[in-house]
Amino acid sequence: MYVYDEHDHTIIRERVAQFRGQTKRYLAGELKEEEFLPLRLQNGLYVQRLAPMLRIAVPYGMLNSRQLRKLAHICRHYDKGYCHVTTRQNIQLNWPQLEEVPNILEELADVEMHAVQTSGNCIRNTTTDQFAGVATDELIDPRPYCEIIRQWSTFHPEFAFLPRKFKIAVSGSETDRAAIQFHDIGLQIVKNDNNQIGFTVRVGGGLGRTPVIGSVVREFLPEKDLLTYLEAILRVYNLLGRRDNKYKARIKILVKSLGVDAFAEKVESEWEQIRDSQTLLTDKELNRARSFFTEPAYETLDDNEISASLAETADSDRGFANWLSRNVTAHRIAGYRAVTLSLKPTGIAPGDITDKQLEIIADLADRYSFGEVRATHEQNIVLADVKASDLHALWAEAKSAGFATPNIGTLTDMICCPGGDFCSLANAKSIPVAEAIQREFDDLDYLYDLGDLDLNISGCMNACGHHHIGHIGVLGVDKKGQEFYQVQLGGNSSNNASLGAVLGPSFSRADMPDVIRKLIDVYVEKRNESELFIDTFQRIGIEPFKERVYAKAD
Repeated sequence: MYVYDEHDHTIIRERVAQFRGQTKRYLAGELKEEEFLPLRLQNGLYVQRLAPMLRIAVPYGMLNSRQLRKLAHICRHYDKGYCHVTTRQNIQLNWPQLEEVPNILEELADVEMHAVQTSGNCIRNTTTDQFAGVATDELIDPRPYCEIIRQWSTFHPEFAFLPRKFKIAVSGSETDRAAIQFHDIGLQIVKNDNNQIGFTVRVGGGLGRTPVIGSVVREFLPEKDLLTYLEAILRVYNLLGRRDNKYKARIKILVKSLGVDAFAEKVESEWEQIRDSQTLLTDKELNRARSFFTEPAYETLDDNEISASLAETADSDRGFANWLSRNVTAHRIAGYRAVTLSLKPTGIAPGDITDKQLEIIADLADRYSFGEVRATHEQNIVLADVKASDLHALWAEAKSAGFATPNIGTLTDMICCPGGDFCSLANAKSIPVAEAIQREFDDLDYLYDLGDLDLNISGCMNACGHHHIGHIGVLGVDKKGQEFYQVQLGGNSSNNASLGAVLGPSFSRADMPDVIRKLIDVYVEKRNESELFIDTFQRIGIEPFKERVYAKAD
């Protein structure tokens, strides 16, 4: 992973000192609220329902054990003993005191972390596949490109005050695990007919009030042109994007209003003027970025022998077998596996981690995964480089720490925003609904029979819980001051991207577990052999689900 150089250290230290002074002036009454607002947003600080919220940047989801231990210390001393993994692979603190935020930022700087550009109308954290670098279906590791984009976009003076926030995702695998079609810019790494590396570029994807699937504006962009083309897109957006209405300010609205062909023409025209500029990527710069992501010291292992031993252990231990099936993923290096630590045990807000658990994860990373972990956009944690022979020992430790719930990819491995328990924008609470559904579906055998199923919950139309792209999506809505929940079906964040369709009138919180049960019952009754929920929905449509849920009792 990337390690700061002297310039990085200097810039972040200067930013911390600057914000300390700004905070001191605000608390002394020397800065008005409207003057302090853009300053705090530039440093990741929001004002939520009950307290400030600080969003900490985790570039492309990567953390080392030293950073995890620092986060544990910060949670313990400056917050309420826990933090939250977000759908952009970042970390949030929900209870910091405003006057202590500069101290938190100073402590983060000690371990090469910051909160820069995690909020405000700028280019946010670039995200990617949590299995980047180890996935068996990967064409090439996307992380060097993510780091190049991060360095280019951080403090970029031209793009510090865009019409609205801007999000970029990169995928290097056949299966899209980064939801690139729902980002302002989505980059798919590809090879052309001459075996050259480049990108298919999508623009104008996004969720929120107006969910849109991104449109392809260039089928193949050579890798050396990555930054010049991104710059051309951002320039067109910065010039033409609306600033009079924040609900119509995202680039997706601009693409839709111009039409994708006209938008692409404007980008190409701008690009022709800058494509040979200093931001053209050289082989030296590409190799520099790749040098941060060298392979760890893998051992030469006999995968067949280890797999046979694992199978024998699993035959005698059903709990381990379930975990092995659901939480362990194939690795491109023989004898290794990637392991997902579930942050979704019933009764815990999805994505929350305590200070003690952070320290345990740091210990697990040091013992089993070369001291590194990845945060996922599904709000879990991945140990990417685990020797298969260590899996049983890791499982035992993860189980005792509460990380071994064998539910990855199932209905209860749901994405869920903090909702009305914390967020001042939320119309309804998300966490209690998530817990009620988890308790309704607590039979693992039944969950496994249902197969892969994405359930996403958002507390408002901002869609931080990605409800539009869940196979089942739940949206909190307000009805005359009362919390209700709208259900959507048929969303999909992977290669065959789709947006969910609204089922019908909304439901009370108490009704939600029964509503989900009825939807699942229809799927079980109507599915063909080996057919997943999303496949059944696409085949039979929404009407059978609607009829069951809204049927009046005799």
